Amino acid sequence: MQLGAFSISLAVKDLERSRAFYEKLGFSRTGGDGTGYLIMVNGPVIIGLFQGMFDRNILTFNPGLAQDTSRVSDFTDVRQIRESLVAAGIEMSTDTDPKGTGPAHIAFEDPDGNPVLVDQFFPKPGRDEDQEA
Repeated sequence: MQLGAFSISLAVKDLERSRAFYEKLGFSRTGGDGTGYLIMVNGPVIIGLFQGMFDRNILTFNPGLAQDTSRVSDFTDVRQIRESLVAAGIEMSTDTDPKGTGPAHIAFEDPDGNPVLVDQFFPKPGRDEDQEA
């Protein structure tokens, strides 16, 4: 199972203050709207800064993205990841339609209650054809 790029999504109180702090650590902005969230990178390390979007920090995986944030064409679709996790007894706190296509996400918690998000931004190439077969 390929989970894709890993990042930590931080629930921050002041987006601008957090951006300035992480820039001092060598991070630079690579995405985000600048008003509610920013995506920051430092080499292969990715952090998301999110103000007012959620209450806790979240471990985040993005199927279809490499750690350098480039798109990957051959990856495990979020619905396949979901199927494996459910079969292993992991309960989803946020689920997706297992027969769907395109962007989707699932969420669950690790044994210590840490939230985990698997967030796929775009469809897997060929997935639509697989669904119709």
